[in-house]
Amino acid sequence: MAHHGWGGRPPASDAEARQRIVDATARCIDRHGAAKTTLSDVANELGVTRQTVYRHFARIGDIVGEVAAQGAESFVDRLVAHLQGIGDPAEAVVEGMMFCVRTIPTEPRLSTMLQIRDSGAFGRGATTADAIAYGARMLHRFPVDWAAAGIGADELTGLAEIIMRLLTSFVEHPSDPPHEHDRIRALLDRWLAPALHPVNA
Repeated sequence: MAHHGWGGRPPASDAEARQRIVDATARCIDRHGAAKTTLSDVANELGVTRQTVYRHFARIGDIVGEVAAQGAESFVDRLVAHLQGIGDPAEAVVEGMMFCVRTIPTEPRLSTMLQIRDSGAFGRGATTADAIAYGARMLHRFPVDWAAAGIGADELTGLAEIIMRLLTSFVEHPSDPPHEHDRIRALLDRWLAPALHPVNA
């Protein structure tokens, strides 16, 4: 392992080196955005050569992917904590979407989570099979009894796709002039929430 640079504190293991590269990339994304962050930026942030970074990651996209994955886990933990005590599926989904609408535009790492496949287009990243599958796993963590609501575990993928497509629209293509959050919530309450009520309600 190279001991050059690293702010005078060389990593003790390859795992530490990789995490410090990921952390440095996250800082660069915070400053420049994912699309404008380069491998040279990351190397300069760490005080190492590009070759040192290449020893741990083959492409800048691989590092950005790891930033996105770690950011996604942290974000979902916060989202699930925010939803605690909301057992109604419609209320949980609407409140979860509002949390995303408020949070994603203000945090570059969350945008990275959804645009990783195409750093210039939030929408394409948000609707890949991987992103939708991740969304379904996220729904499983909601404090909701999906079966009691008439929604089977296999149907959560479809619900996740609808949610991701709606989020794409609200975040990447806001209305002109942009809707206030209360207006977005009203739209979701009127047109999405009824589909999540138990079929025998």
